[in-house]
Amino acid sequence: MDHQKGRYCIRDISLADAGRMRMEWAQSRMPVLAELREEYAPQKPFAGYKITGCLHVTKETGVLVETFAACGAEIAWSGCNPLSTNDEVAAALAIEGIQIYAWYGQNVEEFYWSIDRTIDSPPHLTLDDGADLIFTVHKRFPHLAEHIIGGSEETTTGVHRLRAMADDGKLLYPVYAVNDAETKWDFDNVYGTGQSTLDGILRATSVLVAGKNVVIAGYGHCGRGVAMRAKGLGANVIVTEVKATAALKATLDGMRVLPMDEAAKVGDVFVTATGMKDVIRGRHFEAMKDGAIVANTGHYDVELNLKELDGLAMSSRIIRPDNREYTCKGGKKIFVLAEGRLVNLAAAEGHPSEVMDMSFANQFMAHLRLVQAHERCETLPNAVMDLPEELDQYIARIKLRTMGLDIDMLTADQIAYANDYSAGT
Repeated sequence: MDHQKGRYCIRDISLADAGRMRMEWAQSRMPVLAELREEYAPQKPFAGYKITGCLHVTKETGVLVETFAACGAEIAWSGCNPLSTNDEVAAALAIEGIQIYAWYGQNVEEFYWSIDRTIDSPPHLTLDDGADLIFTVHKRFPHLAEHIIGGSEETTTGVHRLRAMADDGKLLYPVYAVNDAETKWDFDNVYGTGQSTLDGILRATSVLVAGKNVVIAGYGHCGRGVAMRAKGLGANVIVTEVKATAALKATLDGMRVLPMDEAAKVGDVFVTATGMKDVIRGRHFEAMKDGAIVANTGHYDVELNLKELDGLAMSSRIIRPDNREYTCKGGKKIFVLAEGRLVNLAAAEGHPSEVMDMSFANQFMAHLRLVQAHERCETLPNAVMDLPEELDQYIARIKLRTMGLDIDMLTADQIAYANDYSAGT
């Protein structure tokens, strides 16, 4: 482990050159963030502000961190999942002077130790994926909230929990729900999660997807994305749901809908994407076929009840990277990928750069808005706030332009017609 007190704690600083190449590749696929950097770097809008981030340390995250730094920010960073840090990227950021505490394979104590180090000096802004940083501030260091002007949250699970906190009057500073921006959830969550989840499963197993029964728990944006990609590879897709409208959507999209108790009997590959605990538990593992493959693509590792699987298993072993074989009574084998953590990041590289480009553009603009409001002495509510719809359209227009695509514009007469409530048949 490489450690420099007050600056970084990472796996191996000698990996920096490899991390730099990864980040350069990602940057070449992130033109929206590049355009924002070009526009704002000369102005240094974040000069004098410390941004503390708790977000997967991927090559795309490295590009976001460098963009903030180019625009004047002081940065302190930790990973938001024990198995999602790319050690090469962490080294590249450390060697550039970024304060970073992250390495692949952290235990829970090391994970929270890393978060604590990023707030040894108080931040002005927090950037989260899963809200562990925000929860740490609120639970253990609430006095820091007096120093924090605002934050942002990247993922569905975090937003849900922060809205619950706000509803209880417990949220101590304003937070932008970046996840709820259309240019995030309808692209990152659907196309990013779909592709990267299948990527992780294939890297960990190398199995043929075509012809298999792939069971997807949850048909929200992430589950829908996984279902689309599995179907595209020739799988027979089965969806389990607790929400009636989501089950109807899955049915009309051509998926088979079953309760998990039934799906467990016929599934070959299982993927949870719900944000809820105990989605697959002991009785489901008992019902599974020999050779079943089980993975989770939700943020936390609670969706698979692996304690109950441990109780059923006679033995377990790592049979290949990110793939644990459990042998149960009678010799039945069940394979759990990435120890039940996010399979797309633990066993692969996370979402493609092209979709993270828009997600991280939203992150950049959310923090820019917080700083601008602060400098105008504007008081924002201690609430979970949505980014404005016009920002979605701004980011989407940049993305389209960088893809060489153009769209139509409404004429003045059409705009007037759209707002003319007196117009009839």
